[in-house]
Amino acid sequence: MTESEVAVWRNAALLGAGEGSDWGEQAKALARSHDAQPKKRQTGIAARYTAAMTYAKTALTLLPVLHKFVRPRTAITGGRDLRVTQSPVQVSVFGKTDLGRTREHNEDTFLVADLSTGNASLQPEVRCHQIGARGSLFMVADGMGGAAAGELASAMAADLIYRHMATAWATDAADTPGQFAYRMREAVELANGQIYSYAREHPEVRGMGTTVTAAGVFGRDLYLTQIGDSRAYLVRGTDAVQLTKDQSLMQRLVDAGELTPDEAEQSERRNIILQALGPDPRVKVDLTRQAITRGDTLILCSDGLSGLVRREELAQMAREHADLPALCSALIDLANARGGPDNITVVAVRFEGEGLPEADGTEGVGHSRYQLADATLAPEPAPGALGEVMPGDDPPAGPEPELSESSAPAGVIRTVALILITMGVLLLLLAVWR
Repeated sequence: MTESEVAVWRNAALLGAGEGSDWGEQAKALARSHDAQPKKRQTGIAARYTAAMTYAKTALTLLPVLHKFVRPRTAITGGRDLRVTQSPVQVSVFGKTDLGRTREHNEDTFLVADLSTGNASLQPEVRCHQIGARGSLFMVADGMGGAAAGELASAMAADLIYRHMATAWATDAADTPGQFAYRMREAVELANGQIYSYAREHPEVRGMGTTVTAAGVFGRDLYLTQIGDSRAYLVRGTDAVQLTKDQSLMQRLVDAGELTPDEAEQSERRNIILQALGPDPRVKVDLTRQAITRGDTLILCSDGLSGLVRREELAQMAREHADLPALCSALIDLANARGGPDNITVVAVRFEGEGLPEADGTEGVGHSRYQLADATLAPEPAPGALGEVMPGDDPPAGPEPELSESSAPAGVIRTVALILITMGVLLLLLAVWR
């Protein structure tokens, strides 16, 4: 049995849905017998690549069979979910990732999933479904940390966030919008804790991290959770509006009035982000909500695309390409034609159906934070396999994390960067004065 196959069985057992069943017992027995066998320890880059490839294969194998363990259900009312049966919302989605022109490894990951059926995919294929009682999930993650570390971080983010939504949320007794948004945020926080812990335990990948932008559709609304600078755009009519706000140094300077958006886009420091999943034990998730209308197109992308293709061009290409694979390919081709210095990933989602209202301009479209009434939520405990530290709980006692360039608090990074920029401006003024 290969490492990836064992990992699939171990993950199946950890999910808990197979507890007491033949599946669950067989999974545990296989994992135990494999763990008892002596293993040759790998070190250095070989261990990093093995870890990344094993995890990627695990995710690819596990996702299609997760629905065997997940038992989605509607609220315990004994009736059907009228929101879905009376107001159907249809989605067509396609995702694609590309190496780019200069990178040797692809550290990006994307995922599309129907949470009502447990049907998920990491493959570039058109998928169409009706939004069910548990909604849908779309995601882009851009790994960092070099070679296999970035690949591993983004694969872990996609797998962990999906697994939490496919278990904790899919089996919640409450199926309210607030609970859906809560689980979205919780999934990102738990994934961060798992990636952080893994990196602490494996020095060969220490400092690894990943951005993530996850879009959950529930009813007629879109809920976005973001860490880093992977973006979400909503194309409506002739306009493309950015729904996310980059958690980056340049965005902070734009917000402070120190730079214009155009200046920020041209800056050599535009890739400095202030948050990522993995480097720090806790993250502050940016949670937003956006109402969707008939004919809207959602575009999720890594900065390999957004750094080279302007939003006006996104809107134009969405109008020119009704076919989603053609749209994604055209966007990737354009980014590559402009140098393709980074991995390029795009997920395009089109919303249709009588359950959605007609579009009426882009007023009210944009970045709008969604405030959770946490005190009113009483979620069931999340599966222990997804992390031991729950959001809002104190971390377990232990040594303070060592600070490094990759794990320093975002506030420290931001302060140092602003000081350096200010010193540079002062030196320039002094040179001109002389």
